[in-house]
Amino acid sequence: MDTLDKTYVRRMYQEQEAVQVLHIIKSLGRGGAEMLLPETLRQHDKQKFNFHYIYFLSWKDAMVSAIENEGGKVVCIPAKNNAAIMLAVRKIAVYVRKHKIQLIHCHLPWAGMAARLVGKLTGVPVVYTEHNKWERYHKLTYYMNKLSFSYQQLVIAVSAEVANSIKINYGKAKPQVQVVANGADTTKYARTQTFEKDIRKELNIPATATVIGITCVFRVQKRLGTWLEIAKALHAKHPDTYFIMVGTGPLSEEIHAKAKELGTDKYIFFAGSQAETRPYFTAMDIFMMSSEFEGLPIALLEAMSMNCVPACTAAGGIPEVIKDGVNGVLVPVEQPMQLVDRLSQLLQQPDVAAQMKQAARETVINSFSMKRMVAELEDIYHNLINK
Repeated sequence: MDTLDKTYVRRMYQEQEAVQVLHIIKSLGRGGAEMLLPETLRQHDKQKFNFHYIYFLSWKDAMVSAIENEGGKVVCIPAKNNAAIMLAVRKIAVYVRKHKIQLIHCHLPWAGMAARLVGKLTGVPVVYTEHNKWERYHKLTYYMNKLSFSYQQLVIAVSAEVANSIKINYGKAKPQVQVVANGADTTKYARTQTFEKDIRKELNIPATATVIGITCVFRVQKRLGTWLEIAKALHAKHPDTYFIMVGTGPLSEEIHAKAKELGTDKYIFFAGSQAETRPYFTAMDIFMMSSEFEGLPIALLEAMSMNCVPACTAAGGIPEVIKDGVNGVLVPVEQPMQLVDRLSQLLQQPDVAAQMKQAARETVINSFSMKRMVAELEDIYHNLINK
């Protein structure tokens, strides 16, 4: 950004009552990055910031109403593929100038690439949040992301593991990478909340039974086929154990077929996509993930905030949250079936499980709250605009 552009942005910041921030993201479906947007918006200081949102995949719009209900302005610039997203750069630049945007905050590679070019065209500073490890990106995405990575002022990594992945794969000192760990709203996600829906009653699950669940998009990295195999093995050892899977996704048909093949219909329940997940967390005792890779899952933090014991593979940033045997159960990524024996032991130790439930919530309150996350983001916004 040249001196004139910096002066222009700084002057806009000084003249306007609220800072105009534009989030750019590929879609507004039910992915972790997308679901963070209304949650962070709820916590932001609305007197200091006005938030705009641009997305491209018009058919993935589940979060639009949630953002609008919190006062965000949402615009879709339709794009059927990644190439079309890049062709939307000039339209985004027009929006930035028209609405006097002072900071662009982009998420995930293709939205990030477009946003960096918009930043070049308009002189508006760009901050990018990296939600995943670089090793997991498609080669074209990897190299295109790397090629344009220097065209931004700051990079936010959602975990230390993600930050290390950037360091290894990008390897340059600039832009600076700062870890801002994902967070959960510990007031909203609390077991003290009451809900009209009683999931255990709806599913005829006994009050004394143990319920193990997950909420996620049905994608390859979640290894939900393995999740079902763990559930079947656990149920064989503990017949009073039930399982709930909340979500849908590209692999829905495959996962439903796998469950049918395993004969799990009497104790594994599919809840489908749910806008409100808290009644399901309330029904769960244990939140189980068998993922191959992750950034730092929002659903995991929400479940822990609601006193669910986390039982997970040590994927991505998960070990930064779970201390094995203290606030949850952690097994190697390469050996997800270890969860069968580890959870079997835990089911026979109700006192230990109760301690882990409390420790899980305290972990989120102390280190992974949404309040802490938003405060760090607002500091970043102010620092970038005032440079």
